Amino acid sequence: MPKAAVCPAINEPLEVVDVELDGPKAGEVRVRMGASGVCHSDLSVVNGTLLSPLPAVLGHEGAGVVDAIGEGVSRVKPGDHVVLSFVPQCGFCYMCTHDSPEMCETGFLAMAMGAQLDMTPRFSRDGAALHQMSALGTFSEELVCPEISTVKIDSSVPFTSAALIGCGVLTGFGAAANTADIAPGDTVAVIGCGGVGLNAIQGAKWKGAERIIAIDRFDTKLDMAKQFGATDLVNATDRDPVAQVQELTAGRGVDVSFEVIGLKDTVQQAFAMARRGGQAIIVGVPKMEQTMEIPIAMELLVNEKQVRGSWYGSSDVQRDVPRLVALYQDGTLKLDELVSRTIGLEGINDAFRSMEAGEVARSVVDYGI
Repeated sequence: MPKAAVCPAINEPLEVVDVELDGPKAGEVRVRMGASGVCHSDLSVVNGTLLSPLPAVLGHEGAGVVDAIGEGVSRVKPGDHVVLSFVPQCGFCYMCTHDSPEMCETGFLAMAMGAQLDMTPRFSRDGAALHQMSALGTFSEELVCPEISTVKIDSSVPFTSAALIGCGVLTGFGAAANTADIAPGDTVAVIGCGGVGLNAIQGAKWKGAERIIAIDRFDTKLDMAKQFGATDLVNATDRDPVAQVQELTAGRGVDVSFEVIGLKDTVQQAFAMARRGGQAIIVGVPKMEQTMEIPIAMELLVNEKQVRGSWYGSSDVQRDVPRLVALYQDGTLKLDELVSRTIGLEGINDAFRSMEAGEVARSVVDYGI
């Protein structure tokens, strides 16, 4: 009977309790968790920004060891180390076969239902079903998930680092590597230098950006951004960040801007600081009712600006996870440095508080503690 952190209702603290876990059905695997990142999207479920069925075992960024497999599973076997994908990617639906597996139709439905692909969860408590965030629920010592949510990795990669690939790294790095059109020598700006923003910086650097302007309200985060490849630092509390970016770019603006917070004001700023013909890539998760305003004639037509969403870094997990692991192993990609602190599952609510205070890039639940 594993312990898990359960969100009982919106704006309620998570409860660490014993839960029941069914065995894997056909096409499913049971994973003994090694580590789980504490992501802002988890907090967004708690505060109601992201609507998800509750009560639920939260957590969607993790890595562990396959413990058992259901009928028909062929991609992984017991003993394999795996990164978990919070978007199940079936490989057969319209979106998967049109180079957009991050928008898998099968996976989206399972995520919306807080369940497995058969639309039922595997967790329960006192006989009542518990939903699973993103068909996972990585805030649990063990979980059952779809086989297609697993990607085998080399066992030498520490779980505390590998876990971050499953969301924050794929989302941020992928936004720069897959979604944006960054050419060698370009100048980019990243608004928001938490875990996802730091990886957008790494992705932009890998794509060949010459100048990377990091923007945040916290000097501690800006200092981290410099370690991850930022060349210029802008504290948004000093002056208007758009004006500061314009000054740094001779009034032209950046080739590509990334918004990694999810607020209307910062989305508007990202669009404003993109140059004529530039791109604004929206990565942060806003509240559902938020909208943005764009002067169509001048900005879209005359200035040819583009605004693009980036869901999960436009990632194909079976392609991108091995690539990121290889970059980590050759020293190109920083993963260990993203881990600000490791905690036990009991520290999950304090990890949310630290995240809101801007004290950490990532807290990581280490199930080996």
